[in-house]
Formats: sequence, structure tokens, C-alpha cells
Amino acid sequence: MSFDLAARCAEQKAKHLYRSRLNLQSPQTPEVKINGQDYLAFCSNDYLGLAAHSKVIEALQLGAKQWGVGGGASHLVIGHSEPHHQLELELAKWTKRERVLLFTTGYMANLAAVTSLVGKQDTILEDRLNHASLLDAGLLSGARFFRYQHNNPANLQLRLKRAQGDTLIVTDGVFSMDGDLANLPAICQVAKQHQAWVMVDDAHGFGVLGENGGGIVEHFGLTTADVPVLVGTLGKAFGTSGAFIAGSEDLIEILIQFARPYIYTTSQSPAIAAATLQSLQLIQQQAWRRTHLNNLIKLFREGAGQIGLPVMDSQTAIQPILIGSSEQAMQFSEALKEQHILVTAIRPPTVPSGSARLRITLTAAHTENHIEQLLQALAICWQRFKGSNK
Repeated sequence: MSFDLAARCAEQKAKHLYRSRLNLQSPQTPEVKINGQDYLAFCSNDYLGLAAHSKVIEALQLGAKQWGVGGGASHLVIGHSEPHHQLELELAKWTKRERVLLFTTGYMANLAAVTSLVGKQDTILEDRLNHASLLDAGLLSGARFFRYQHNNPANLQLRLKRAQGDTLIVTDGVFSMDGDLANLPAICQVAKQHQAWVMVDDAHGFGVLGENGGGIVEHFGLTTADVPVLVGTLGKAFGTSGAFIAGSEDLIEILIQFARPYIYTTSQSPAIAAATLQSLQLIQQQAWRRTHLNNLIKLFREGAGQIGLPVMDSQTAIQPILIGSSEQAMQFSEALKEQHILVTAIRPPTVPSGSARLRITLTAAHTENHIEQLLQALAICWQRFKGSNK
């Protein structure tokens, strides 16, 4: 690390790892405007197309009118309003857990859960491809920290033999950069053999997986006994913002007493909680969104296969195309942008070195015509890409 900030930025650019932001000039929908130009976007996590839904917007407006905009204080002072309370009750019912606790972000929820449950005398085991917030939480906890091979229960079993104290196994439900599902039934079985607890961050599964959108736990028919700690985010399929932890009465009380990211943070806007209550109703009532999304995923994968694209093995809304080098991934992304298609290039350290990729995300707000436009643009760029690498 150096205070020569300009040199550090220059180094990132030379490695093709420099990050920059797009300034969106339209709502979060498939058709967006950036710098006055129209694009078709395939990089949003708004999986069910609720971020700009009229009913969610109306609920936000009514919530702001009735409850104000700001949380005003932390939940434990005077920042816990009736919409927060009602949302926690409804999320608990939906997830079939005794209680739920709201957080302002998924990152904070993961830090809170891990650092409240394990400490220096304990052990935490995490999938090698877990989200950065989970890995950071494991390191901050002070517990003995091991990473097992991605989605490999046999390797987890070996790591568990070195565990000491209370043991927490932590995994993503849907891996955010690969799109594959955690082998949760096998992980839970291994955990039971070692009296370990399982924590799942289902940020990319809630709303999308399961008949009722209940996420990976519903998808595999698992219970609270299998997964005692369940984390969800509200900024993806819910289309709003914030996060929650679902679990037993005792778990939630421990978090209220000891979770520093909960205790020392201003609460989520009550208007956002009111909007999220509306999102939750739509998730439960409009199963067609999941059906439509799954049809689009199938349509995309069939088309990508015909083009010969190296699409990774994913059946979720996250459909990565493996490119390899960061430079080529950026070039591919820019070539798509020239055709008014937005797809983000994902590079290290978000993914392992040499595995840069295009991360395509599909949503229920996309149409079949949108997918056809994407495939046509990908076909053109793929031919150029193959030609330049001969």
C-alpha cells in the first residue's frame, strides 16, 4: 500500500483492472439511458423486475408520506418504526423462521451474523468462492478460518477434522459470479455429522428459487434445523434495499445484543420497509415472474450454445461467459456496448486470476425480443473475438 495514489491508479489501468462507474439516467429497467445514449442492460440484479414496479413506487411514496424518509437513529434507540416491525413479521412467516432482523445492507448482515456467532476459540469454514462480505466477516471474527474447495462436501469434511470449538460453515446459496447453486443438502449432511452450524447467504436465491420464491432452502426442501442462519438481501429480487437475517428467537436476540453492525448503524428508511412489504406481496402472488425468468434463461442458453459461447454451467439468472484475460473481457464488454448492449466485465479480485468473464444477468422484466437482441450482438462480437485470437 502506498500514499502515491496516482501511481496505484495507473497500475490498475495497466493491468486492465481499473474500475469506473456508469451514470444511469433512467430507472432500473432493461432499457436504460447513459450519457444520453440508449442501451439494453443485462447487468442488473433486479431479477424479478420490481425495482421500478408501479406498486412498489407507490408504496414507497405512501410510506414516506406517513413515516418520513430517514430512519432517524439506530434500531435500539428510536429508529425502529412500525413498517420495520411489520416487514420483519412478514419475512419471518415467509421464510418459516421464528424471527427476522433487518439490516441496512447485506454486507452488514453478514458481518453481524458471523462476528456474533464465532470468536477466537471457534472455527469458521467457507466456500472458496464465497462473496467478499462473507470472507471479510470470517477474517474479522478472529476464529480459526479455513476455506474449502468450491462446492466440495468431501473437502469440507476433511477441513472439519481440524475444527475446534463451535464450528460455523458458511456458503453462498447462489454463487454470484458463477451462477451455480451450493450443494446444500450434502453440506448440511456433513455439518450434522460434526455438530456444526450452517449459514447461507441467499442474496441471489430469494425471490427466484423455490415454488414460492423462498430461495435455496425452499428449493431443496430444507429446514431451520438444516440451516440455522439464513441471510437475504432486499436490493436484488425485492427491488428495494437492505437485508435480513432469519432464524430462531434465540439467534435474533443474540444479534440484537451483540451484533455491532446492527447496534451502531442508523436504521433503514421506514419508507423502504413499506416498499419492501409491497415487493414481498408481489413475490408471493406473481409466480409468473419466476416462470418467465426461467423461460428466458432456457432461451438464452439454447441460443448461446448454438453460437458456441463458453457459457458457464448455471441454471440461474446469472449466466457468465468465461473469457480468461481481463483485457479481453474489457474489450468484449466494450464491443457489446458499441451495439448498445450493456454487459459488465468481471475481473480479479472479484474472480480468480485468469477467469475474467462477462456476467450476463437476466430479469423477469426482459422479453424474448431482448434475449434475441442480446444473442445477435454476442454472435457478432464472438466472431470478432475468435478472429483476433487466431
